[in-house]
Amino acid sequence: MRGVVLPGGSRVELRQFPDPQPGIGQVVVRMKASSICGSDVRAIYREHLGKGAEGYVDGTIGGHEPCGQVEEIGPGVTSVKPGDRVAIYHIVGCGHCRDCRGGFMISCSSPRRAAYGWQRNGGHADFLLAEERTLLPLPDQLSYVDGALVACGFGTAWQGILRSGVSGRDRVLVTGLGPVGLATLMLAVASGAEVYGVDINPARRAFAKELGATEVFGPEEAADKVRQLTGGKGVEVAIDCSAATSARILCLGSARQWGRVIFIGEGGEVEFAPSPTLIHHQLSLKGSWVTGLGEMEDLLEFLVRREIHPERTVTQRYTLEETGEAYRVFGAGETAGKVVVIP
Repeated sequence: MRGVVLPGGSRVELRQFPDPQPGIGQVVVRMKASSICGSDVRAIYREHLGKGAEGYVDGTIGGHEPCGQVEEIGPGVTSVKPGDRVAIYHIVGCGHCRDCRGGFMISCSSPRRAAYGWQRNGGHADFLLAEERTLLPLPDQLSYVDGALVACGFGTAWQGILRSGVSGRDRVLVTGLGPVGLATLMLAVASGAEVYGVDINPARRAFAKELGATEVFGPEEAADKVRQLTGGKGVEVAIDCSAATSARILCLGSARQWGRVIFIGEGGEVEFAPSPTLIHHQLSLKGSWVTGLGEMEDLLEFLVRREIHPERTVTQRYTLEETGEAYRVFGAGETAGKVVVIP
């Protein structure tokens, strides 16, 4: 089969690999869609930044946002059969620690933890060898591209929505309108909230408006606009998806008293005075990582019920042979939305 490897130095190589054979509890999935995440660009494509168990293993097929159809099952597999459409949770944990038992394999600390596309072969290929316990049925109402965007991108956004308790009573500020920010915006709107979006990129702001944002602003005007729109009180929920220091400060300063602030964006630093900013303002500040397996299953149901299609955030599609161009375009910031590879 064909598979794409990311050697670093902004290089992409399409290689030949043996077709995978399923072992006990394993499933071969024919890839139908494999989207690109910002972490793939930052920590693998440009240079290999991860260390130890979190690092990319040289020669591993990339792509940790896969979706496809069951091709073959191994011994002991009972929950899926050939022909089934499946979404894939992108981390394989040890299965025994507290986090794994709770479905949060992303937080597994075992040396056996392995992410598709990082420590074990991922979705930029014709086939993916998956563990049965990482598979969820993909509802017929959702496309394969919808499914590819669920575990990491929309799953990360969904966890932030859950942790902040967003509802129709809230006004929500979303800073950073990249793929995760757009997902957060769509899910907050579907939860009934009034949503304001902030991004430095005019194309992303326009795209966010198309996807349901009530108002969108550039960073330089955001603080004043939020004050105007909320009668000087601020928003009930502020979610940063950018990791920019200024955006995190904006979220803290734009939340009303007793408001909730969630940091989703990876990396960066922030410094603020806790007493006037957080303590005296009675704010709740939480960090939120990737969603859990059970929460991902709830997300799939929510998408169907609210008729939400993550595929709406996709602005570029490429074949497996064009994966190099897909990474170049996405890495250069030449797209307002998500980039997906269709094997």
